[in-house]
Amino acid sequence: MRKTLSNYLPEASIDLVINLLNKYPHHLKIVNKRETKHGDFRLTKDKKHQITVNNNLNPYQFLLTLIHEIAHLVTHLNHKRVQPHGKEWKQNFQHLMLPFLNPTIFPKELLPLLAYYLKNPKASTDSDVQLALAMKKYSEKSDKSFIFEIPIGSDFVFKNRIFRQGNKRRTRYECLELKSKKIYLFNQNAEVEMVIATKKYE
Repeated sequence: MRKTLSNYLPEASIDLVINLLNKYPHHLKIVNKRETKHGDFRLTKDKKHQITVNNNLNPYQFLLTLIHEIAHLVTHLNHKRVQPHGKEWKQNFQHLMLPFLNPTIFPKELLPLLAYYLKNPKASTDSDVQLALAMKKYSEKSDKSFIFEIPIGSDFVFKNRIFRQGNKRRTRYECLELKSKKIYLFNQNAEVEMVIATKKYE
């Protein structure tokens, strides 16, 4: 367990994480990248608790995602049916994250951003624009950008389809698929590839 976790987590967090895994037993699966989520919690068909976390996350994203999902497990154990990201989950997430908020685990520049985010955590950590951008600095270089980073009117590729970014509606962007001329709503944390020369995709 320790050897596996050391490939994904900040070293100073491993003992704390192992304590949580022992306190709240479940099956932890580290899976390939999914476009729509970093992790999830669910009951399997045989009624066992399962948490999955994407294997492409940097150590700080991985830790935050894992604790996010453990908070879902704790909420399920204590309350059964409540809103997935309601007050019960928020309180559990805040309580579970507290021991990890120190400079031996997270870089100092992330700590105030994490503290602000945890005042009222959302369903996705990437919904906090400043935290998402700061976290991204610790990931391997990518040719993708968050949709909120690219200018309105820009063309981008998502799942091999070309879109043009439009106006923002609260936390989502109206985007035109160029082929079908249909409008789709994209979460601001969607990662997309900018089109440098549209012709090569046509």
